[in-house]
Amino acid sequence: MPVKVKSLKKSLDVLSCFAEKQPMGVSEISEKLGLNKSNVYDILQTFVEMDYLDQDRETGKYSLGLGILKFSRAVGNKYNFHNIALEYMKVLSDEVEETIYLTVPMQRRIYYLEVIRPSQGRYLTGAMRAATDYMHVTSCGKAMMAYMPEGFLDNYFKKPVIAYTKNSITDKDALREELRRIRARGYAVDNMENSENIKCVGVPIKARNGTVVGALSISGSPEKLTDERILFLANKMKEYAFQIEEVL
Repeated sequence: MPVKVKSLKKSLDVLSCFAEKQPMGVSEISEKLGLNKSNVYDILQTFVEMDYLDQDRETGKYSLGLGILKFSRAVGNKYNFHNIALEYMKVLSDEVEETIYLTVPMQRRIYYLEVIRPSQGRYLTGAMRAATDYMHVTSCGKAMMAYMPEGFLDNYFKKPVIAYTKNSITDKDALREELRRIRARGYAVDNMENSENIKCVGVPIKARNGTVVGALSISGSPEKLTDERILFLANKMKEYAFQIEEVL
């Protein structure tokens, strides 16, 4: 369907840049989107006035503002399993003494919906608010991809599949094999595929009809997340994911 309000799309394209990187400047966004600098500046200033963006007085660069949080909360309210999962995450976090991440699928990305750390309860750091990552380089993303409908992977590869480290899986056949292994064992591992020296383990959360609604994950250094530790954490997360699914 053709875009009817092109000016609105242009503005949203500018705002969407901050889902991938922040802070960003006028020139960087202009070059990325192929838009006139003065046009980009006007759009950015409008978002600043609406509190959707903040501008650093020293650098002049922009980043997401507090106004965007209301959309973040709305996304959280949309997922009926959110509050259910939260209670189980608190218990799991204290039991394994690890920070637990709850993510949901957002097209080709994962969206960090909630973060729980041991004994201290929930938190969302500034960097985690509205944070997203590509599915193919994260444990929770791959855990969800493994149970996506047939054809999802083909559509995923219609756009560039970026390598973030030397371990990133960017070949469709290799990724398809990885997803097969994930389905067989019930959990996914990010073997330093998104960030150097960070490993993650994730498990999917599915509705009663088998549809993936989210994923739980835990991250840490390679020294901390040994194969033995990963297996232990994966089994624990699968236990709690099953309990969440039973209540959904």
